[in-house]
Amino acid sequence: MKKSIMSWSWTLMMLFFTLAIVDIRFGILGLLCMGTPLYLAIRGGGRIHCAKYCPRGSMFGTFLQKISLKNNLPKSLKTNAVKNIMLAWMIGMFSISLIRAGGDFAKTAFAIFRMMSISTIVGIIMGIIFQPRSWCTVCPMGYATGLIEKSQKKSKKAA
Repeated sequence: MKKSIMSWSWTLMMLFFTLAIVDIRFGILGLLCMGTPLYLAIRGGGRIHCAKYCPRGSMFGTFLQKISLKNNLPKSLKTNAVKNIMLAWMIGMFSISLIRAGGDFAKTAFAIFRMMSISTIVGIIMGIIFQPRSWCTVCPMGYATGLIEKSQKKSKKAA
């Protein structure tokens, strides 16, 4: 029987953090974590990355299962308003970080690493308090790919 990618993709997150801690320039690899879901969504895959490939979701599901309090995420955090705020905040903070990096490769890699680290820490806290993959509900990348999918469906209907 073929193993699901989700059963081992968490190792990619661990590899990313390990490499970036050893040499911050590896932080640039975080662009793969941000770009892959968008690429798959634009190609018509919708949120397939979230369901089948996401290393962060795999990590949360694997490691937080036993320590999670398994509370339900409050309905107020599941609203589109919260998701829009999260997406705008992440894009804004990421843009400011890249501008401040001024084209310096190491500073850019650090900005990406910092964004990945902060969102992972928030996801771990959410996964302990709520369900292990609660972050997935508010994840800006998952939300963005959902918006791409919705937009593609609308344009197909209009055509």
